Amino acid sequence: MSESISRSAKRVSNPALHIILFEPEIPANTGNIARLCAAAELPLHLIHPLGFKTDDRNLKRAGLDYWSEVDVREHENFDTFLNFWQNFTPSPAPLIALSARAEKNYNKVTKIEPGFGLIFGPETRGLPQSILELYPACTVPMWGKVRSLNLSTTVGIVAYHFLQQLKIF
Repeated sequence: MSESISRSAKRVSNPALHIILFEPEIPANTGNIARLCAAAELPLHLIHPLGFKTDDRNLKRAGLDYWSEVDVREHENFDTFLNFWQNFTPSPAPLIALSARAEKNYNKVTKIEPGFGLIFGPETRGLPQSILELYPACTVPMWGKVRSLNLSTTVGIVAYHFLQQLKIF
């Protein structure tokens, strides 16, 4: 792959949000997130390298039979994604990074607009500091004795919060 490519015939026009997975590692999480994207009609961006093959049976199983309903776009690397994002619309919407290491609570983000992109990092290491320094970062608060929430859980919490802020439902 030498550019951003689509892996599906499904195209979401004027999406409320974009879900962006930076180097996801666990196929079941990505499949579950794809299912959420199908349910909420959100494009899913997968930034390589992936920790699995896109024909992985666990990925397919987690997404059930909804894959035809997911607008999946794959990007060779983060630079390729950024090039796509800058040329996607005349004025690309902002990107927000999600990280267990961020200080700002996700529900304190008040200026959300249709088309925003939410960037989530790989399960074992999160987003690199270089990305966290480029974009506003927020977190889902935790007060128990865990380091982080499951990636698909975090995507669901944050995506539906912002969809509610946008008055999608």
